[in-house]
Parts: sequence; structure tokens; C-alpha cells
Amino acid sequence: MSEVGYLDATAVVAAALKFGVNPSLDGIRAMCEQMDRPQDAFVSIQVTGTNGKTSTARLIASLLGAEGLNRGLFTSPELERYPERMEVAGQVVSDAEFTRAIAAALEAAARATMAAGASPGAAADATEFELLTAAALWLFRERAVEVAVLEVGMGGRWDATSVVSPAVSVVTGVGLDHVAVLGDTREAIATEKAAIIAPGAVAIIGPGTEGIEEVFTTRAAEVGAELYAVREVDAGSPVSDDRTVRYAVRKRPSSPLGHTLMDVRSAHGSYRGLRLRAPAYQAANVATALAAAEAQLGRALDPARVGEVLGAIRFPGRFEVLAEHPAIIVDGSHNPQAAGVLAGAIADAWPSPEARPLVVLGVLADKDAAGIVRALAEVAGSFAVVEPDSPRALPAESLAEVVREVTGVAPRVLGSARGAASSLVAQSETDVVITGSLTTAGQARGALLLSSRQSARTRG
Repeated sequence: MSEVGYLDATAVVAAALKFGVNPSLDGIRAMCEQMDRPQDAFVSIQVTGTNGKTSTARLIASLLGAEGLNRGLFTSPELERYPERMEVAGQVVSDAEFTRAIAAALEAAARATMAAGASPGAAADATEFELLTAAALWLFRERAVEVAVLEVGMGGRWDATSVVSPAVSVVTGVGLDHVAVLGDTREAIATEKAAIIAPGAVAIIGPGTEGIEEVFTTRAAEVGAELYAVREVDAGSPVSDDRTVRYAVRKRPSSPLGHTLMDVRSAHGSYRGLRLRAPAYQAANVATALAAAEAQLGRALDPARVGEVLGAIRFPGRFEVLAEHPAIIVDGSHNPQAAGVLAGAIADAWPSPEARPLVVLGVLADKDAAGIVRALAEVAGSFAVVEPDSPRALPAESLAEVVREVTGVAPRVLGSARGAASSLVAQSETDVVITGSLTTAGQARGALLLSSRQSARTRG
């Protein structure tokens, strides 16, 4: 496909944003029927959760790939470009493949609309996420994927990814986010997420489900799913010991580039001395991913391959170190719960309070900005604010006022996320963490990577 074709495809998908969230599976089901049910061509693992689901999905796909399976990975949102949402065999799909997949989804939407007796133009009523999900499923079939790991966009019950019948259903945890759509209590949100537990599936519930386990045990019993829980070594479990996956963090990072050392005892095996270059909060995601991969395979994984995966894996936009001297890190924490987890990672990476980093915040207007600031206030050397390039962005001056009200100190106002990232590389003498939303992290990340490429060309 030509570059114009790719630009057309992304423009159509972006335009579909205006159709928002569709609380129904009818649209995606009709599209998939018109595509001859691509979801039936492979086994699916569905992953939901308020936080940690992207990292967990990426880990599951990588672990299964190391076991020799051709795997697809569908995540959301993208950090910079739509194709990032779709990977096959560990690689982001090409622009040409993405364009073909979107074209197939649009054609299916048009045929589904006509079959329903509506005007062909109504095909544009497919939402952004429905188009992307249908495109990913079609492309995974085209690429002969054996297992697809699908990250839920929001909730679970009415999410477009729920067009599949997953063999493994994963819930990393439940926090208060998207409350206008999913409900304003953990129990209500858990009920929406528990809906992905399919009849006869294996269900994995992560540590973030503690306190609301009954929602998931009830759902699993209702649909005949086999339930496993992932818990730290000393935590209580809602299931028997042989169905509880235990993990322990043996060593936490003490610098931005430090390693986490951990052990996992799973249903099928034991994995000791696992090391990954990431904050300790990723240990829960590693244990959950191991549980899901084992559930899919029905056996233990090769410990040496697990070690290789963890040694090589990186998490784009999740405590991602993009410069070292000074350290500049981007992290997509977008709600108070995620910001609290990030705060723990900052405290580990900068043990001395006198050496804590500048925290640069850019937040979307529909998020709990004050909660995010409160979560990070104790570990921030100081704050600065930016405004991400998004119609949903909270203006920088408004965010600055939130920071002042919470901390009593007015932050620096740096302008755009992209511009701030570039200037901080050139001017900052202190370490920096850029966070507040995936949009902010993605735009800062793009600017930092572009700056790094330009510097490399200059040196060359």
C-alpha cells in the first residue's frame, strides 16, 4: 500500500473516535461474521484490569513466543502510532499490513450495515476500537497466528475484544477508573471486568483483585471456569493452595536502571532467581503472565526461556528509561492507583530524598489530577506541568493550579509535552520522570527518540 493509503486508513480510524463507546457486541459480531469469523482461526487470551494489563499482555505473548508459538498481540492505546497496537511474532505490524487490515475491517462494516438494511454510509458508525479490533483479528488470521493475546480497551462486558471466546481470561486488578462508564465502586467495576471469564475457560485473577475476590469466584462458578489467583507469598487467597500462584520480590531496584529479582511458584512449576530490568511492581505482572501462559500450555514453561524473555523484555511507556545522564523516564500512569505504584518505583530508584527527580505532569481533563498529584507528592523533588497535544488535555495552567493546591508550591509550566521533553534533554541537570497519561508519555517518548536519532546522525 502507498503512504497515502496508510494515511487514509489512520484518518478513518481517528474520525471514528467521535462514535465513542458502543455498549453492545452486536457491531463487532456483525463485522466478524462478514469476515468469516477470524477469531475462530486461533486461540485467544483476553486480558483486562485497571492497571498492568498492557505489561501483562506483552509478557504473556513473549513467554508463549519463547515456547515456539506464533503469537499475536493487540494492545491499546498506542503511544505514538496506530500500528503499535498490533504485533505478530514480537514485531509491530508494518504500515502496509495495518492499512490492509483496516481496509478489510471497513469493508466488513459496510457489508454488515447493508445486511442489516441500513444505508451503506452508516458503516462509519463503527467505533475506533471496533475497527481496530476487527482489523487485528483479521490480520492475525492472515499471519497464521496460533494464539492471540488481546488487551481489553475498557471494562470487559461490552468491549469489542469480547467477540472472542477466550481459552484464558486474565484480570490483573480493579481500581477506580472510567467510573462514568463502568461504575463508581470497585465492586461495580469488577462485575464489568469479570464478564470476560468465559464458560469453560481458565481464569487468572491478579493481586489487584484483593478485597473483591467474591465477584470473580462467583462468576467463575456460574460459567464453569477454573479459577487461579496470583498472590504474594504471605497474602490470603480465595482459592486452594494448588490454584494459587505465589511470588516474592527478593531484591528491588536501587537506581533507574536497576533490576528486580523475584521468585514464582506456579501451578505447574517453580521459577527462581528471575531478573528483569524494571521496577518491582512488574513482579505481579510477571507472575500473572506466567500463570496465564501455563494455563494456555497446560504445563510448566522452560525456566531458561523464561529467564531469557525477562532479560530482554522492555515495556514501552512504562518506567521506560530514554536517557541516562541525567536519567529521563517516561511512564503512562494515568490514575491515582497507577501513580501510587509509580511513586513506589521512584522511591526505590532514588533512595535518597535529596536526589529525587523532577516530575513532569501532563494529565487529561477526565482524570483525577489531584489524586495523581497527591500520589506523587512525597517522591517528587519538584513538579513541572505540560499540556499534551489532545482535545481531552487538561490545560497546563489548570494543572499547575491543582499542583499548587495539593502541594502548596507552584510548579514550573513548560508548555507542550513534546517541547518539554526536548528541552529537558538539553537543559536538565536533574533526573526527570514524565508522566500523568499515556498521551503525555507517548508524545514525550516520540520527541526523545527523535532527538536521540538526530544526535546519532550528527555524531556519525
